[in-house]
Amino acid sequence: MMFYCPLGGTSSEKVCSYQDVLDYLNLTTENSVFKLTRPVLDHTHPTFVELDIILYAILAVIEKTQTFIPFIWATMIWNNERIKWDPAEFCGITQISVPRDMIWRPDLFIYEMIQKDDSPLNPYMYVSHDGIISSEEDMKVVSTCKMDVHKFPFDTQRCNITIGSAIHSVEEIRLLPFSNSSRATQFSREVMKTQGEWEFLQLSVTSSNFTFEDRKWEQLVYTFTMRRRPLLHVINFLLPILFFLALDLASFFIADHRGEKLGFKVTVLLAISVLLLILNDILPSMSNKTPLIATYCIVIFALMLLSLLETILVTYLMERDSASQEQLRLRDDWEDKQETVEIDNSNTEGKRQTCCSCICKVSNGEKQHELLPVAGEIHNSVQPGESHVLLLILEQLKELQKTLNLHFSCRQEGGTSALWATRINKAFFAFYVTTVVLFLSLIYKEWNT
Repeated sequence: MMFYCPLGGTSSEKVCSYQDVLDYLNLTTENSVFKLTRPVLDHTHPTFVELDIILYAILAVIEKTQTFIPFIWATMIWNNERIKWDPAEFCGITQISVPRDMIWRPDLFIYEMIQKDDSPLNPYMYVSHDGIISSEEDMKVVSTCKMDVHKFPFDTQRCNITIGSAIHSVEEIRLLPFSNSSRATQFSREVMKTQGEWEFLQLSVTSSNFTFEDRKWEQLVYTFTMRRRPLLHVINFLLPILFFLALDLASFFIADHRGEKLGFKVTVLLAISVLLLILNDILPSMSNKTPLIATYCIVIFALMLLSLLETILVTYLMERDSASQEQLRLRDDWEDKQETVEIDNSNTEGKRQTCCSCICKVSNGEKQHELLPVAGEIHNSVQPGESHVLLLILEQLKELQKTLNLHFSCRQEGGTSALWATRINKAFFAFYVTTVVLFLSLIYKEWNT
């Protein structure tokens, strides 16, 4: 003990140091009594360890490797029955700090931890006069987490940090939470430094036991609940795919007989393929359920592929119709040349062709059998000498009507292809719009539930 006497005074004041407490306890680095065994006077007494964890920051959540990396502040409080002193004898000193290696510490570890903590450790612990010891340290925890990315990027993840003793069973060490779930959540929100892509929702703590090799073990489970901020993924991924879908819908108003529509649809389909490659880098390779965003992309890709096949069919029908029209035009030109040659060879034959041309300007609805009554009337009203000439004219009319019927059948065949192309285009557009509206409504509802 040391006494201090001020100059010019008769009173004395007692002065104490932390070393006085250590000397009283015989707490030195060479003394192994305080650090070798569990600090109880009776081995049947369990050591009660109170644990508290507060979340400082969410450093990363990696879906590809299913890794959760939080930065936490952990506090452990337990009782050492070998340490005790009277603060009145040591100038009111109730607490001292000692190096970590001088006193026994609970052998607690994190079950999910997959990488050694490289954060700087707190070199000291606090020791109270009643034997209560508290240890505080900041930890960067790299832990594994089973994630459900079914609703990515509108998903909510729950990752656990399970803490338990390595060798001490429940008869030797009892783990108790220092703060309940609501208090731990409130403290974490107050000290939260950064959250990044994730929004912290709740920190809950539960206690559980399990039996292994006829021994019962106790552990504390801290569950971190966080929700992803989806704005970045919506802007960079979901909206571009929706824009490409709108462009594919707008392509139905491009003319089918041109090649621009087919090339435009192929370009849009290739753009969707690039976005699917980006999605493959974001999502994990293994998942219990197919992510909704994958369903979203695959269905839209399938609709665009179906739209491309429909465009190819319509273009084929249009080209077929154009080929029929071209073939008919060439046949008409050849017959016109034949008629010109016949007019130049014979004037009489030219007159007959002129008469045939005049008579052939009838409507498309006239039939061949309508010429027979006309032939009878002409035969009764003309002179016998002129009947031979009229019969020749009627024969030429019959041949001309056969030619016209052939031309009409070719035109009807060509028009049928174009008509079918128009019907298919209209029906598929209605089906396409209906399917897109229903699918987007269902996927939106699934994402929000």
